[in-house]
Amino acid sequence: MPELVRAHLRIYGRVQGVFFRSTMREVALELGVNGWVRNMPDGSVEAVVEGEREKVEELIKWAHRGPPLAKVERVEVRWESYRGDWEGFSVVR
Repeated sequence: MPELVRAHLRIYGRVQGVFFRSTMREVALELGVNGWVRNMPDGSVEAVVEGEREKVEELIKWAHRGPPLAKVERVEVRWESYRGDWEGFSVVR
């Protein structure tokens, strides 16, 4: 049985206005990872993601690169207890 995990991410760098949120949603849906992503007032992007550990780790690895126009400087990851709060993946405004 796969281990289910939850991670809270903050992504810093040139990550707004570069299709980061919409591309992260596409990648998450392909991986079967649930959660949400949103822009923050300080220019960073925040996301909470849940799913199988291997898939969540793959999405975190993607977040370190981002879409082609992004320039990711750093990603902060805080592991949390899995709660199963979402089905699907949303871009939050």
